Amino acid sequence: MILIKTTTNKFNMVPLLLKAGGELLLCALLMLCSFNSIAQTADPVSISTTTDRVITRDTLELTDSLSRFTYQHSVKRATMLSALLPGAGQVYNKKIWKVPIIYAAFGGLVYLVKFNNDRYNIYENALQLRYDDNPDTNDEFQDIYSDDNLRSLRDFYRRNRDLSVVGISLVYVLNIIDAHVDAHLFSFNVDDNLSLNWSPVIHPSPQSATAGVRLQFQF
Repeated sequence: MILIKTTTNKFNMVPLLLKAGGELLLCALLMLCSFNSIAQTADPVSISTTTDRVITRDTLELTDSLSRFTYQHSVKRATMLSALLPGAGQVYNKKIWKVPIIYAAFGGLVYLVKFNNDRYNIYENALQLRYDDNPDTNDEFQDIYSDDNLRSLRDFYRRNRDLSVVGISLVYVLNIIDAHVDAHLFSFNVDDNLSLNWSPVIHPSPQSATAGVRLQFQF
């Protein structure tokens, strides 16, 4: 019986091990790259979907908040502002151009009150000097106006002074009314689509023609 002994050189196994290890490493890299590409493809979609949901929710919440705090123009506030300070209601109604008109009217009437009151005092003092029973005192109109003339002038300027005071009161009241009405019409639609047009028309008839006016209201 012949026994054959086979010996394996350990150095011959090294290439085989390296080859098997390289194949395993290559498979692992391919699987990692495939998973990475899938993750890169899926992540933007999920992020975009999540972002869209967050933006939509925030937009709805902001819209609800704005709807609760919608600006409401207050008629009462405009009226009270003009009552406390003339012209303030007009500023609140965004009609600032009316403020100089209001204060010009007040200024003119105040000047008239002062002017007429000064003239009234002059003629009143002249009358008092004439009737003070003192022959040594003479008024500045001694040889110019008679007693009746002085009385007429005094009454004239007194009446004008009183009318000027009434005018101040009227301007104050009109200032309040104007602010109140403007506040009611603040949200009224006054765009170019609102118009009133008129045109002459002639209606013929067998015996005579009738002329008229046609009104057309567009809104």
